[in-house]
Amino acid sequence: MESETLTFSFFLIFSGAAVLATAALYTRQPLIIAYIVLGAIIGPFGFSLITDVALLEDVGHIGIIFLLFLLGLDMQPQSLKAVARPATAVALGSSALFFIIGFVIGYGFGFSLTENIVIGIAMMFSSTIISIKLLPTTVLHHKHTGELIVGLLLIQDLIAIFVLIILFSGTSGEFDYSKLLMAMISLPMLAVAAYLFVKFVLLKLILRFDRFHEYIFLVALGWCLGLAELAQMLGLSVEIGAFIAGIVLATSPISQYIAINLKPLRDFFLVLFFFSLGAQFDLAMIREIAVPAILLTAMMVVVKPLAFRGLLGAMRTHNAMAWSVGFRLGQNSEFSLLIAYVATSTLLIGKEASHLIQATAILTFLVSTYIVIFNFPTPIAISDRLRRD
Repeated sequence: MESETLTFSFFLIFSGAAVLATAALYTRQPLIIAYIVLGAIIGPFGFSLITDVALLEDVGHIGIIFLLFLLGLDMQPQSLKAVARPATAVALGSSALFFIIGFVIGYGFGFSLTENIVIGIAMMFSSTIISIKLLPTTVLHHKHTGELIVGLLLIQDLIAIFVLIILFSGTSGEFDYSKLLMAMISLPMLAVAAYLFVKFVLLKLILRFDRFHEYIFLVALGWCLGLAELAQMLGLSVEIGAFIAGIVLATSPISQYIAINLKPLRDFFLVLFFFSLGAQFDLAMIREIAVPAILLTAMMVVVKPLAFRGLLGAMRTHNAMAWSVGFRLGQNSEFSLLIAYVATSTLLIGKEASHLIQATAILTFLVSTYIVIFNFPTPIAISDRLRRD
């Protein structure tokens, strides 16, 4: 990639994002919407100002790697102890319900059995990126609502990682069971090795040189990319490795210090991720998938809050808290996009099923974001009354 091309592309992305973000704020719209719309406008299926598909894939790939690492830092596995029982029960029960909805709707529109299974799986998860992004820091780290949301997301993300391991074992539409076995053995080995390295090496280095912010920045990014590459060498994926790197580091007391210092980097890759999401969507597929995508979106946006509210209510969670958690988790996940990408690359699903999953994820991102920012406290709320950092 020539430097001029990369520079020009970044100019279009960030200058365009600044313009659309300004318009979004003036018209009281969420910023995430601006990034997706920008991608659709200037990407190869819009005005084709950026046509390099490889660049877009790289941008989205790098974005999701660092976002998963930084979100892993925010997950705080130790907070799961207080909500382990309700979080596990609700995550498993809701995932089963959403899988059935996705499978049935896919079946109704004539997709194959394998495609219906993948569509159902893609509906199971809520977005870690959006849920954490729209959750005030004080709620995330100091209140039971934050613990509950993090617990549910952590359980869902672990299920998603297991699903991705299975999908990565597919080649030419079939599963390579020896590859799957190797991945299942590699995952716990990688997690244990990463935990030990953090505990006995990385934390000691960070604590010794914590006065040098630049060093913390370099060590954190090196750790993320190093574990991502190691995970790929072990038959997993760079995304799984990056997320494990964040989760393992989140077990340390210094994790929030690192997360706060890397917050600008998170916002940088947030723009890249959502831009690439809009840019890589083939608008010509809309006519073929419009009806099932709208139906799936409506079901997810309506059923997810109701399901979480009902399941949490059964666990004797306070009514207001249950509704808040339900609406904040009322969208599909970035893992749904990864599942669609991996399943397509391994020929398990076709282009139409892949775009159905992508369209549903994008639409639920949009609708859920609108619902949250207009009704619940969030750092990017339009109303001063609801804006909380």
